[in-house]
Amino acid sequence: MSTMGDGTRAVRAGLPEPEQFEPTLPGPVFAAHFHLSGEPTGPYTYGRDTNPTWTHLERAIGELEAPGEPVETTVFASGMAAISAVLLSQARTGDVVVLPDDGYQALPLVREQLEAYGVEVRTAPTGGDAQLAVLEGARLLWIETPSNPGLDVCDVRRLVEAAHSAGTLVAVDNTLATPLGQRPLELGADFSVASDTKGMTGHGDILLGHVTCRDPEPAAAVRRWRKVVGAIPGPMEAWLAHRSLATLELRIDRQCATALTLAEALGGRPEITGLRYPGLPTDPSYPLAVRQMRRFGSVVSFVLPDRERAERFLAGLRLVDDATSFGGVRSTAERRGRWGGDAVPEGFIRFSVGAEDPADLVADVERALDAAQGGN
Repeated sequence: MSTMGDGTRAVRAGLPEPEQFEPTLPGPVFAAHFHLSGEPTGPYTYGRDTNPTWTHLERAIGELEAPGEPVETTVFASGMAAISAVLLSQARTGDVVVLPDDGYQALPLVREQLEAYGVEVRTAPTGGDAQLAVLEGARLLWIETPSNPGLDVCDVRRLVEAAHSAGTLVAVDNTLATPLGQRPLELGADFSVASDTKGMTGHGDILLGHVTCRDPEPAAAVRRWRKVVGAIPGPMEAWLAHRSLATLELRIDRQCATALTLAEALGGRPEITGLRYPGLPTDPSYPLAVRQMRRFGSVVSFVLPDRERAERFLAGLRLVDDATSFGGVRSTAERRGRWGGDAVPEGFIRFSVGAEDPADLVADVERALDAAQGGN
């Protein structure tokens, strides 16, 4: 499938060989245990270890992450389970781990846990490849690009080269881009990690995550971690995720195109500052993003003058849900500062563009912005 287009690959990924009178995508397998006489040498023994529904999904994600290449994917109950599996399976007491200081809001919780285990954690911003300055002696470098919610981009190839030359492993959180927007393993990373709750499944109804590796050794450590902590997805969630992958290219292409249209429209609004979208030619990250990304994601961020203006804007939207996730077919937006964990202004908006008609969505946003301004 390495020469196929993204749409064909998404539709066909992970499907088993055809069998007469069987469905093309077998239904979810609900099983805590399997028939197991004699020596336990088969692929399916106990429901916390393996499940045929996971197998299909893991193959599918692997085909999207690294078409035509041998990789190992492990699926998890959530994105945080996947993130934790990499960090906590690789780091030991006395090791150094480098994290972004502008990444996903739950990373500080992971930092606290790592430090409790005696791991030294260093942080630096995503932009400007600032993590290079704190890389010396690190066991693992964690990259999040584009960063959430600020949408900064770093040079994955440059960071990987520096890390590998010093014996440091590299993991990339690819949640925002998805494998259709960016392939971290092709850029040299050791781990490609994502919360598939977001764009990969795209409907806002599944919690899921995954880790993909080329090297069997770290992949085995990640899989062992899943077994030890039991952070397994339910078979129904795994099956729904696989089904959802079939529309991945259709969804992502529509969402990315509309995100650019919205960003261009927002660029003409005088009340908006700090507009960020990596696919916008005027964005500071654009020159780097076009070198390592094939699509630029569905998230646009910007700042309104104050908290009150931001709240009025969100309340005035009719086609956009006020919700905290992103990557879904229905647009969502939120005033990110309400959580208190991100270093953003009170009027900072993270806007996730869905699959609505672009003209309808832009009109709704502009109407809500006009109404919010009139409230002053």
